[in-house]
Amino acid sequence: MKKAALINYSDIKQGDVHMFSRKISRKDVMDFAKLSGDFNPLHVDAEFGKKSQFNGNIAHGMLAASLFSTLVGMRCPGEKSLYMSQTLNFRQPIYYDDIVTVRGTVISKNDGIKMITLKTEILRNDKVAIDGEAKVRVLE
Repeated sequence: MKKAALINYSDIKQGDVHMFSRKISRKDVMDFAKLSGDFNPLHVDAEFGKKSQFNGNIAHGMLAASLFSTLVGMRCPGEKSLYMSQTLNFRQPIYYDDIVTVRGTVISKNDGIKMITLKTEILRNDKVAIDGEAKVRVLE
C-alpha cells in the first residue's frame, strides 16, 4: 500500500500544483459498476455504447471524479486531509483505456480554520473532462 503524503498546512502555498496520471480501464468501469450498482448500458454494454452519440462505452463520471479523493488523500494535503466538499462539472466523456491527468491547484487558504481550496481538474487529451473545487481541512 502506498503511503500518503504528509504536508503541513504551513507548507502549502497558494499556486501549488499536485498531479498524477491514471489509465481508466474497462475493469475499473466494471468494478465501479459492481461497487456503485450503476450498470447503465452506456457504461457497460458494448452494443449500446456503439449506438450511442459517444460511439462507445464511457466511464462513469463519478468513477473518474473519485480520483479527486486520491489527489486529496494521498497528494495534497495527504495524511492530514479532511475532505469537506467537492463541486463537479462534467465537460467531456472519458472512454475505456483513456489516460487521464488529475490536477489540483491551491487557489486559496483560510488560516482561521486551516482550510485550503483546490481547483480540481481531470484532463483527457490535454482537455478538461471534469473540473470543480475541493475544500479540504488540514488537520494538525
